[in-house]
Amino acid sequence: MPESADLQAAQAPFFWGVDIGGTGIKCGLVDSGGKTVAYEYVPTYEPQGPQAAVDRLAKLIEETEQRLGVTGKVPRIGIGAPGPIDLERGYLVGPPQLPSWWNFPLVEAMRSTTGREVSFLNDANAAAYGEFWLGSGQEEQSMILLTLGTGVGGGIIIDDQLVNGVNSFGSECGHILLDPSPEAQLCRWGGGRGHLEAYASATGVVMRTHQQLPDHPESALQRFAMPADDGSQSAGSECDTKPSDRLTSKRVYEAAVAGDPFALEMVDQTARWLGIGITSLVHTLDPGSVVLGGAMNFGGAECPVGHRFLEGIREEFRQRTFPNVFAGTTLSYATLGSDAGYLGAAGYARKQAGV
Repeated sequence: MPESADLQAAQAPFFWGVDIGGTGIKCGLVDSGGKTVAYEYVPTYEPQGPQAAVDRLAKLIEETEQRLGVTGKVPRIGIGAPGPIDLERGYLVGPPQLPSWWNFPLVEAMRSTTGREVSFLNDANAAAYGEFWLGSGQEEQSMILLTLGTGVGGGIIIDDQLVNGVNSFGSECGHILLDPSPEAQLCRWGGGRGHLEAYASATGVVMRTHQQLPDHPESALQRFAMPADDGSQSAGSECDTKPSDRLTSKRVYEAAVAGDPFALEMVDQTARWLGIGITSLVHTLDPGSVVLGGAMNFGGAECPVGHRFLEGIREEFRQRTFPNVFAGTTLSYATLGSDAGYLGAAGYARKQAGV
């Protein structure tokens, strides 16, 4: 397991952060100051089921702590997992990417196998807490994180407290309603119509691009057009391996970078929908900071298209909010990348341990 910080300078106690995904699990041993002292990415092996994964994680934890000489200095494990989850019971309820894990008592399994207390949270909330603790929100008291990927995840922190909700559904910002009409876009991952996720996720971008592509014969994206009767089946994530003839949000981004007018229009449309959704969230919570994470960021802060995307969101928000609210709210990109989940899970364990 690679070590990424000088253990001699690390601040005990230590906390494990575990970020569970459909294909891989990120495991980081983090000191109380937020430095990662050990890290490994291990396959989920989803068909083997959750108990097999728990057993492998327990072995990894034990071996790593013995090797580093920190046995007895790691009081708690934080776990971020995809929803839906039941926080009160510590269950994974029905994560689509983990069908063999449905209705599994993850917290009790980890507690009994490792002998440690476990902090459990939604994976997007874990990423939000990571950015709040160590990333873009570390100077803030409150923050909203939107993770833009295949879907739209969300994490909300108000006055240093995560919003988990009575039904473990708090902070599911991707499912706020933008369009109540019967013809609204269908949210492929949530089943409802008109959700933010249906318009601003990678899947939503691909769906909208296919729908509007026939009106733009000049676009370079025409080579990815699908038959009209098959367009509803299209979906794409720029993190997936796709056939060469498949449209993805990454290809929309690449066409936008090359100056394709229609691709740039799709970027602008996505920014508009996000600006509308962010306005509703800010008017409800007034967090002072909104951070965008995830892979579907059109290049992020270092890319002209990513800059255009963020400025489009900001302008839509400006037009729809009050001047003092706009002036007092920052919109920015996340800085921790894919490490935010395990760092946030470790940070939340640290918080619940009272450190």
